[in-house]
Amino acid sequence: MTVYGTTLRSRLMLGTALYPSPALLADAIKASGAEVVTVSLRRESGAERAGQGFWSMIRDLGVRVLPNTAGCHGVKEAVTTAQMAREVFQTNWIKLEVIGEDDTLQPDVFGLVEAARILADEGFAVFPYTTDDLVVAERLLEAGCEVLMPWGAPIGSGKGLNNPFALRALRAHFPEVPLVVDAGIGLPSHAAAAMELGYDAILLNTAVAKAGDPVAMAKSFAMAVEAGRLAYDAGPMEPRDMAEPSTPVIGKAFLP
Repeated sequence: MTVYGTTLRSRLMLGTALYPSPALLADAIKASGAEVVTVSLRRESGAERAGQGFWSMIRDLGVRVLPNTAGCHGVKEAVTTAQMAREVFQTNWIKLEVIGEDDTLQPDVFGLVEAARILADEGFAVFPYTTDDLVVAERLLEAGCEVLMPWGAPIGSGKGLNNPFALRALRAHFPEVPLVVDAGIGLPSHAAAAMELGYDAILLNTAVAKAGDPVAMAKSFAMAVEAGRLAYDAGPMEPRDMAEPSTPVIGKAFLP
């Protein structure tokens, strides 16, 4: 998968929040094979140098950091957070979140498009957390985004793919755009299903961080993502309404 001129071997991206310990986080990232991890600016403090141990651990893992604007509810707040993150993490990559509704954490798509345009004009490589709406997707691409990250279900819900039809439509309408399912994935089977739809990658956090064994769950997600992509590339059979015998009936012996 190539995004913003960078080729990635792994199609699984991990968040870094909610883990029981930094050691388990590090082991889960290693087990997943993920090359990209999301990091919140709130883990860092420029004045007090807080969070430096966490940042050092992430650097030592050799992964690419994708800072996010988690918790931002307006355009100005999201843009300012992105600008600060670029200085702290020394990257122009940003996972853009502009939250519009507190219960579902559904994106404010109007603010999202506006913020994406501002950041793209400033040279950011914007990874927008968005809904599965086709029109919003088109507006984000026009704003300068080169990748789309539609939700599968609300963040942290673990419900999987709430609207496979809409996700399939996005894939069909934008065949050349990297698409990443972000949010709502709860099981490896959910990730595999998204990859079988032709999606390019999966970004998840809670399903691994809150698992009884985060390391084992990270490995299982890596395997599911790979299996789903291989199945898509192989060309799955079309479903049928009627049975089709796998054994030929011609030449079958009939007893008198």
